[in-house]
Formats: sequence, C-alpha cells, structure tokens
Amino acid sequence: METLYWIIFAIPSIIIASTVHEFAHAFTADKLGDPTPRSEGRLSLNPLVHIDPIGAIMLIVAKIGWSKPVPIYEQNFSNPVQGTALTALAGPASNLALTLLTALIYNLFFTNSSPVVQAFIFAFVSINLSLMIFNLLPIPPLDGHKIVRALLPRTLRYMWEMAEKYSIWIILLLFIPFSPLYQFTSTLISSILNFFLNILF
Repeated sequence: METLYWIIFAIPSIIIASTVHEFAHAFTADKLGDPTPRSEGRLSLNPLVHIDPIGAIMLIVAKIGWSKPVPIYEQNFSNPVQGTALTALAGPASNLALTLLTALIYNLFFTNSSPVVQAFIFAFVSINLSLMIFNLLPIPPLDGHKIVRALLPRTLRYMWEMAEKYSIWIILLLFIPFSPLYQFTSTLISSILNFFLNILF
C-alpha cells in the first residue's frame, strides 16, 4: 500500500515540485543577467530537461532522488555574491509559493473532497515543504549555503566557501540513515514540516 501511494501521489508531486524549483533558479539567474541557464536549455518547465537519470532511478528505488543542478556563472551577475544568493533563494521560495497556493485552494474548495484528492494535496504540500526546508539547510551544495554566504562579512566568507570542497561527503552523510547528521536533519525537517502542516490544514 505504501509503495502504491508513493507511485501514485509522491512521485508526480516530486516531479512537479522539483521542476518548478529548478525553473525558478534558471528564471532568476536569467533575469539577473546570467544567460547560462537559458543557453543550457534549463529555462523551461519541461521536467525532462531537469531530470537527472541516476537521481530519477534513486527516487523510484530508494525514495531519495535529485534533479540536475541549474548551471550558473556568477561573474555574469552585477553583484556575484548577491546574485548567486537570490538565484539560490528562488528555488525554495517557489516551493513555498506552491505550498501556500495549494493550501489556499484546498481550504477554499476541497475540504470535503474525496480521500484520493486529499491524499494528493497532502502529498504535494508535504513534498514542497520538505524540498524547501531541505534546500534551506546551510550546508554545501544546498541553496541555504549560498544564501548564508551572502550574509557573511568578507572576512568569514572565504572560510564558508571552503566548505564546498567537502560537499560530496556532507551529502553522503545526509543520506546515511544512522549518521548523526542524517538523524539531526531528519528530526529538524519533520518538526518544521509538522509545524507548517498544522497551520495550513
């Protein structure tokens, strides 16, 4: 039953949420003066241009997946640090916008809808919130790391950027079920997710 729920409701929700997330990155970078996402064909709402084959397989098999990061060249921004931060922020902001819009529509029109409709709405909102919260974590290579970078004074910014060298190891620790980082982030995301869901529904 859980697998069926995952296939029917969660996977379509993830595809929509991640596509809008990546498009928001590309759109913001393009508007701020970096043509890289457009030239790479990423300024699109077509999920196929954002899907990472391995990430898609992992999504189906392990329920943990990812999309292709949107390439940017921050030197094209008039203010590289600020432009990169705004581009990074656009992704989680798009998921928050989808969450609020969906919750509004649900509370106005679908509170008495069928269990199937309610299940999809709940899955869609939960996935958008989870994607937003996860990407706002201030660790490389997630969006939150780039956002915090813009808030730091120059004297600390270089040290913060150095952490990007260890991105692959940090991400691995995030997805190893028994690692302290996995347990901490899982608890944090679950707590924030439940807080939002209690307010929205």
